[in-house]
Formats: sequence, structure tokens, C-alpha cells
Amino acid sequence: MFNLRGYFRQAYRRDDASLIPSTCDILLSDTTKEDTSPHATIKTSLVTLFAALVAAASTAFSIAFGITSTSPTAGVGYATGAGGAVTQATSSSTGVTLNKVCGRITTVALTTAAGAEEVFTLTNSAIQATDTIDISTTYTGAGTPAFSVKGVAAGSCVIVITNLHASAAFNAAMVLNFGVNKRVAA
Repeated sequence: MFNLRGYFRQAYRRDDASLIPSTCDILLSDTTKEDTSPHATIKTSLVTLFAALVAAASTAFSIAFGITSTSPTAGVGYATGAGGAVTQATSSSTGVTLNKVCGRITTVALTTAAGAEEVFTLTNSAIQATDTIDISTTYTGAGTPAFSVKGVAAGSCVIVITNLHASAAFNAAMVLNFGVNKRVAA
């Protein structure tokens, strides 16, 4: 959890950081009741500040501390609106375009033989050369799919679907879930 006490000690030139409410106090305040605590003004100011930061950060927001989740079900990820969906047309080698940081790619019906692979390009303006791409599938048909990503560059990557099964071919379309993880080299 990020604690704002040190920040406000400096900002308000306070020597007693214990008088400053913690993030937990602020985020768990019941906004349906009138706050009569001595910190009501600070709490209101912080909520307003956080709302302004989120609104101003619609394209990018940098923080100097880690983000973690203690929720057993929420996790850390993208919110509604960050993703999209696209369906592959024509053949298994036909490229797709989806300019979102996460989403679903539905392939054509695949009949990839055991030990063979399918390769196509994902064109995506959200991808930079230093990013990593996660891929998973909901596929439950025949064969054993494995995924790899190569050729990551500004605006695209190449997705490889390999059938690892010893004898069974794929026998259906695949839905691939992907996410772009932003990385830097410096």
C-alpha cells in the first residue's frame, strides 16, 4: 500500500506525520456520511487530487512505486475499454490489426497438422519494440497448441501457433487472448 504520510509531511512542512491520514483512511472513507474528523479537508483534497490525476493521465501515468493487488479475485490488469476484438479473415496466415493493449483474436478454422505451425502478423500501434506480449487461448479442440511471439517491433509482432501433439491436427477456430506488457530498455 502506498502511504502518503511522508509526502504530506514535506508538502505541509509538518513534523508530526501521524496527523496525516493514510491512503487506507482516504480510500475507505464512507462518502455517504458527513466527515467531521480533523482530517476531512485533507481527505477531500486527496480524493479530488486522485480524481484529477486519473483524468489527466488518460494516455500515460508514471509512478515511482510498485503496484500490487491484495485482492484474491481482482488482480492487476486493464479496465473495460482498453481491449478489443478482431477476427482473422481468409486463411491462417492472414494478418490482423487491433490497436489496443489487450484483446481477443479469433482465427479461421485451423487444421494444422501435428508438429506443424501457423504464423501471422498482429499489427498494433500500442506495441513497442521493447514490449512483451502474453498470449493464452480458450481452445479445447484436438491437438496441443503452444504460442510464441517473435519479431516484436514498433507497431507489430509475429504470432506463431505450434501444434505440439504427436498425431492430432487442430480441428477448430482458436480464440487467442493477448496483452501488451510495456517495457523499456533503460
